[in-house]
Amino acid sequence: MLIVVDRSPDGGMLLTDDDGTIELPAAELAATVAAREREPGEPPRWVWSDTAARYPELLAAGARVERCHDLRLVDAILAGVDGRAPEPALARTVEFVRPPMPRPQVEALFEFDDVVFDGSSAPVPAVRPGGPDLGRPAPVPTLAATQRADLARDRGPGAPRPRALALLAAAESAGALAAVEMQSTGLPWSAETHDALLTELLGPRPEAPGARPASLTALGAEVERLLGAAPGSIPLDSPPELVKALRRAGLEVSSARSWELRRLDHPAIEPLLRYKKLSRLLSANGWNWLDAHVRDGRFRPSYVPGAVVTGRWGSDGGGALQLPKQIRGAVQADPGWVLVVADAAQLEPRILAALSHDAAMARAGAGEDLYAGIVASGAVESREQAKLGMLGAMYGGTTGQSARVLPRLQRAFPDAIRFVEEAARAGERGEHVRTRLGRTSPAPSEAWRERQLIAASDAATAAQRDEARSAARAWGRFTRNFVVQGSAAEWALSWMAGVRRRLWSPEGGPLASQPHLVFFLHDELIVHAPRERAPEVEQVMRAAAVDAGRLLFQGSPVSFPVTVATVERYSDAK
Repeated sequence: MLIVVDRSPDGGMLLTDDDGTIELPAAELAATVAAREREPGEPPRWVWSDTAARYPELLAAGARVERCHDLRLVDAILAGVDGRAPEPALARTVEFVRPPMPRPQVEALFEFDDVVFDGSSAPVPAVRPGGPDLGRPAPVPTLAATQRADLARDRGPGAPRPRALALLAAAESAGALAAVEMQSTGLPWSAETHDALLTELLGPRPEAPGARPASLTALGAEVERLLGAAPGSIPLDSPPELVKALRRAGLEVSSARSWELRRLDHPAIEPLLRYKKLSRLLSANGWNWLDAHVRDGRFRPSYVPGAVVTGRWGSDGGGALQLPKQIRGAVQADPGWVLVVADAAQLEPRILAALSHDAAMARAGAGEDLYAGIVASGAVESREQAKLGMLGAMYGGTTGQSARVLPRLQRAFPDAIRFVEEAARAGERGEHVRTRLGRTSPAPSEAWRERQLIAASDAATAAQRDEARSAARAWGRFTRNFVVQGSAAEWALSWMAGVRRRLWSPEGGPLASQPHLVFFLHDELIVHAPRERAPEVEQVMRAAAVDAGRLLFQGSPVSFPVTVATVERYSDAK
């Protein structure tokens, strides 16, 4: 059952389902939602404009929601598919006001409302491509009914299938619920351990605001001495000034990036690299971060689902998607609880194998280590070569070891390499590419297209043609990776949705009192669970991964194993 949540003109709440519309005071919404969630049968799917704006209030009041449809996130997907701008009323994270929706509009809101991520949903390939062109419904002042038509209509050959878009809409919306819940429960964090780790690496916390810790001061002095510079004369945290100082010392560099510095043979480079690493830790996750983001033993990550064009998440403050290894020891389970950490093994190469139907690559990934399987196939001699070669294929590496290995991978796995090469060529032509479920790459800019047109003219100079060729190849590298990274994001969302659904028990008490998700990092999930329930959670992690692979790639021989570790500290998981 679908229930549309909206604000009434007088500030109350409107709930519309197939029985009609009711209006209630805003203060009663949470209790009403909780009561509807407890009713027998399949839980309803709540339809609202923005989960990030609506759900925190409900969750804080104890109303945990099983399923929703986030109009804002889904509209962004459909806008990309149809090549239009997102709906302005949904770009502002506010709910819209409308009259009650007529009952027939609710009954026909979405054609595919059976995606539940527990293994019972029909996989995408099992559904006939296309479907009837339902067109747009009779005009009613509701964006929800309009979106239903956009999801269900047949867009023609080569376009995303309605069933695939429905699964993507459900996965994106489930991810939005999980993001709010992970922020609400928080990642268990020991401020004392964090402080101790920083002190060990950086020295005691400086008393003066903005002062450098002892280790950074000592390393900075050593770098200046080895470069022959006066004490305090090099602002090491300023890349342009650092480059100037290195050049004055006779070192030819174009930037202060670590990968470029590592190629230099000079005694100052080793302490400089250590300085840069510790300086990054201090600025990103030092004492100021600890003061700002850890409260009552919890770091509450602020996720932004769908922040990246590929569907990957972003983070709105706190750096939830980049917790460095130096501080992971501060992530500690509560007494009597454990952290169950699951990591999808070589996710993107496996996604490529499934997308391209490369049987040889599927066989190589039959075990838990696809790279080891590539070595065993005879394609390369080492796991490092396999990893660098696959990364080069997916990201467009044209230099170094990845470029040297790529021809061998092409002979061993022709379908996989051909798939990403075709995606790259499409990008170079300025065409769109799509993920498994239909998320569509953005078009290149008008400046990019103008550059290509100028280069194609008879009057173009050699420099203009070179510039256009370089821009085309850069966009091709983007589309090459878009299809893989975006499809991997869809698998990860489906996996997370399955874990979330399987963990929850309406009879288990509040969300934080039973096993619950606390962290997500692209292809990794962490569940905080009572110690005695850890084996059950481990099984859930693995079963949900199997379900995600089946939903996206029905009948594919490609497996998606996850490694699972039950630990008290995050740092002990790897």
